[in-house]
Amino acid sequence: MADNKFRSWVGFKEEVVPVPTENAVERIRQLETQLADLRSRRDITSLSKEEFEILAGETAMSLIKTAQQRESRATSSAEQMVAEATRITKERLESSENKAKAILAGAESRGRKYLAAAESEAEELREKATRSAEHLLTESRREANALSSAAKREAEKIISEATVAVGEFRSWLTSAISESERLYRIQTQSLNAAEQAIGETRSRLKQAFERLAALQGDIDANIDANNRPVEKSFVRNGGRTPSAQTSA
Repeated sequence: MADNKFRSWVGFKEEVVPVPTENAVERIRQLETQLADLRSRRDITSLSKEEFEILAGETAMSLIKTAQQRESRATSSAEQMVAEATRITKERLESSENKAKAILAGAESRGRKYLAAAESEAEELREKATRSAEHLLTESRREANALSSAAKREAEKIISEATVAVGEFRSWLTSAISESERLYRIQTQSLNAAEQAIGETRSRLKQAFERLAALQGDIDANIDANNRPVEKSFVRNGGRTPSAQTSA
């Protein structure tokens, strides 16, 4: 339906196509002749269906060839652009590499200079540190000798004071021992005297207790059961009178 509308829009009229009786080669030649005639006249209103299809096919082929040519030109242009971009990139890459090499060489040169300066400065610092260490070592030795001398003098002083103190302590200890021995002798004598006095006191106490016992017996003998004297005068030791007791 759409095909019929398109044909009527371009002015195509339906015609009864007769059945071809000649061979295909002659028919193709006739169609080519008609196509050339149509191309010269450029009139499609009176074309038959086959002629229109041939014209459309030729037109499509022409368009395809034109598109292929444009594609070929575009491909060629793109290849040229890619080649140009590759060349520019390569040139810039080479330029960048050269610049990088130059920068690296400059940095290496500066690094060597800095390294040499650092080594020189380190050598100076090492020498300065060595001199400082030697100076400090000398000062330390001097101070150590001074401290050793002072310590030796102090030790000798302490030894002398200790010797004096030991002598004084020995003298004090000797006097203390002598005093202890004297006190021991006095204590021994006092103990002996005390033992002797205790012995004498015991003997006297024994005699006193014996006398008290005898007196108690005499008292018991001189009183009766009612605790009254038996005699007018006190009689001791089995009938001796107080005068006799006194003389005794």
